[in-house]
Amino acid sequence: MIAINKVKAGSIVIDHIYRTYVDAKGNEIDALKDINLNIEPGEFISLIGPSGCGKTTLMRLIAGLDEAESGGVYLDGEVITGTNYERGYVFQQANLFPWETVENNISVGLKARKVYREQKEEIADYIRLAGLEGFEKSYPHQISGGMAQRASLVRALINNPKVLLLDEPLGALDSFTRFDLQDKLLELWYDRGTTMILVTHDVDEAVYLSDRIVIMSPRPGKIEEIVDVKLGRPRSRSSVDFLHLRTEILEKLHLSSSPKPIDYYL
Repeated sequence: MIAINKVKAGSIVIDHIYRTYVDAKGNEIDALKDINLNIEPGEFISLIGPSGCGKTTLMRLIAGLDEAESGGVYLDGEVITGTNYERGYVFQQANLFPWETVENNISVGLKARKVYREQKEEIADYIRLAGLEGFEKSYPHQISGGMAQRASLVRALINNPKVLLLDEPLGALDSFTRFDLQDKLLELWYDRGTTMILVTHDVDEAVYLSDRIVIMSPRPGKIEEIVDVKLGRPRSRSSVDFLHLRTEILEKLHLSSSPKPIDYYL
């Protein structure tokens, strides 16, 4: 069995990021406004907030798929410019190649980086980590949505990224499969030590998985608050402390999404 080395770095610094778009009518839309965030190597961070608050925009900036008007995003002290295998990205849909088997889908990144021959023996270990033994030769249409998403996770992880960006990867799954995938995601995180950043609308999911939860405000997207999740692991979704923190965050989200009161004395 091949030993899979843990990632030893993966700090992210987001420094005074501003991102503005121009809509079809020529109007400027402020997507992100003065975003500042430090993420330690190996942390599990969740971004939550109302739709349109800039969560995915921020993820795209970290991935190098987009550029900010001002400010910078840094990985281990180096400014992020363009995409790189050191920053894996998992989308809401599995996005597996339908004409390739599970095994071949997982190996796509190795072939693109021209390291397939040196690392092909690791594929079996990642299939084991994902719980996909026996489905190596199956095609995406022959496996469940949860299994396809597991394949997507290890397809990103096999490239040994320092950071894994998870853009609502469990959002389209049923509750039972979602709980199963949350546990599998934690298992992969424990095993790999990879810095993980998750976009989710599910407060329970954020509390269950995260070290810290970043609450964002409606457009223009700003960080309203960062909540430390001081619950032990493994976590029980029915524990008093879990439910208390869940309620607290729901209240914070409600306040951050509410219209600001008008000051009639200005």
